Amino acid sequence: MDYQSLKNRPFFILGPCVIESAELIDECAAFVKELSDKLDIQVIFKSSFDKANRTSISSFRGPGMATGLTILNDVKQKYQLPILTDIHESYQASPIGAVVDIIQIPAFLCRQTDLLIASAGTGKIINIKKAQFLSSAEMQFPANKVIESGNSQVMLTERGSMYGYNNLVVDYRNMVDMLEMGFPVIFDGTHSVQKPGGLNGKSGGDRKYVPYLAKAAKAIGVNNFFFEIHPNPDKALSDGPNMLDFTAIELLISQLIVN
Repeated sequence: MDYQSLKNRPFFILGPCVIESAELIDECAAFVKELSDKLDIQVIFKSSFDKANRTSISSFRGPGMATGLTILNDVKQKYQLPILTDIHESYQASPIGAVVDIIQIPAFLCRQTDLLIASAGTGKIINIKKAQFLSSAEMQFPANKVIESGNSQVMLTERGSMYGYNNLVVDYRNMVDMLEMGFPVIFDGTHSVQKPGGLNGKSGGDRKYVPYLAKAAKAIGVNNFFFEIHPNPDKALSDGPNMLDFTAIELLISQLIVN
């Protein structure tokens, strides 16, 4: 995965929230590869080996780093897809960097200096998700931590802001401001409709708003998108209310690339 291509050509980050099984990941990756070829779009496959910030201790987290990275590497080799996954602790940087093309800094952790420095040290592209509690202007500081650690390959992702409990609001001014910083900017259409912790010990959401928010982001000049997908979102083990099924995501991307 070449950083310059991400700056020069629109791309889509697609995949299920968490690695539920090798079979699910293979099904999703096969669809993403087919969609990439069919629509002639640049895609990155995403899934998490551990959801370390689940609301409840009893919620499904994933298979763990060793098994998860093996599954993601299998996808990379089989489908020739670039891979993105989350990091949660500094010690994970080296093994993650050996497999993925893009390391994602979760929104809740985007100010963690040691995590940013360790991730930067892998030489991989770093996608920093804007925290729900930060302004767009403040995102220059996490970006600078990566750049000043010797890695200029930074991307920024908008995923909504929290102005009250259990809800997110997208302030489109944030994306305008981040575009002016000169980094590739991504709109996370599915996490932006999340209702954090709002579903009796887990996060809820409402996927019906995803197309509206994504098209609005496109209208202000954002060309890169992050959508979590699942063959049956209502059966998903994490973030199901926000995710789109295969039919819905193909329709939405088809609409986004013609405008």
